[in-house]
Amino acid sequence: MNLLRKRMARYDLPQQIKAKGVYPYFRCIESEQDTEVMMNGRRVLMFGSNSYLGLTNHPRVIAAAAEATRRYGTGCAGSRFLNGTIDLHLQLEHELAQWVGKEDAMVYSTGFQVNLGVVSCVTGKDDYVICDELDHASIVEGRRLSFSTPRKYRHGDMVSLERELARCRPDAIKLIVTDGVFSMEGDIAPLPEIVRLARKYNANIMVDEAHGFGVLGIGGRGTCHHFGVAGEVDLLMGTFSKSFASIGGFIASDRDTINYLRHNSRSYIFSASLTPAATAAALESLHIMQEEPERIGHLWEVTRYALDGFRTLGFEIGATETPIIPLYVRDMEKTFLVTRMLFDEGIFVNPVVPPACAPNDTLIRFSLMATHTKEQVDYALDKMQKCFKALEIFG
Repeated sequence: MNLLRKRMARYDLPQQIKAKGVYPYFRCIESEQDTEVMMNGRRVLMFGSNSYLGLTNHPRVIAAAAEATRRYGTGCAGSRFLNGTIDLHLQLEHELAQWVGKEDAMVYSTGFQVNLGVVSCVTGKDDYVICDELDHASIVEGRRLSFSTPRKYRHGDMVSLERELARCRPDAIKLIVTDGVFSMEGDIAPLPEIVRLARKYNANIMVDEAHGFGVLGIGGRGTCHHFGVAGEVDLLMGTFSKSFASIGGFIASDRDTINYLRHNSRSYIFSASLTPAATAAALESLHIMQEEPERIGHLWEVTRYALDGFRTLGFEIGATETPIIPLYVRDMEKTFLVTRMLFDEGIFVNPVVPPACAPNDTLIRFSLMATHTKEQVDYALDKMQKCFKALEIFG
């Protein structure tokens, strides 16, 4: 056996978890992504989806994707840079830029590629990239690829951020990159304070709105609009795999920045373009989001109901203010075990363990959709209280 294969063979953590019967990954879903899904021939309540507006099975979204496939085929057979641009891409970019209040936007094939391609190339070797310690892995990878000096501040800690800004050379570009809504913890970045510090130290800001678009702000325009600071943020990033019921992502900014990225962002230039079906699905989801604001209203109604329920029952849910509700377990083995127990009770939730969190912060990620009902939440609360108490996680 060669050296590489020897190293790979030593990795056996998944096998250990499987041997205990609690392996929680790659669970096969046999139906559309909705509040209930079919798994192993039975119905399971889905509380592990990022489809916040419940649009993945909306008839208009499905029809738009099907029509785009009939008109353009299944793929574009090349990168946007060469033969892979269609008019749907341009329409989606134009409407997204207008929607978030920026001059221009560009669409990538995945959200991960957006952060990878933007963070890695907008600053140079004499500059700085300053990130929240809990930023998404795609931001971390973009920072690693950047030639700029990396800086990291404690999660949501503005004293820590100011300390890092003060360490930077005043004449250098300083890019602060943060999630708007943090994907595991559900809390919201303190953007007004970040904007204040950016002004003080002549820094720029990029916000990842993957979990903010469709959830926060007027018309679902995200965290920056929620705080009224979108005009102070230089780069707005979003994904289509959550509220937009598709796959892909985008960056919105001023025309000069987008022009630079179109010709320098390697994950954009050297990747095949977003499929016609995915593009059309995201575009139609944007239209529905604008036409049916009641979806966001119901999402928040059921979110507040669930938050109140978890707090009343004594769950530890941290500082979340969003449809992402972390239920802290703080024990990796119990996190896997309670995930399996809940699945046996008909509840699909996601376990969060290192490296997605610190070793002492393992949790169950419970997320809501606009299509969930209070009755479904009540059922989940009952089963979760039962399973958490059985494992003596609380109470």
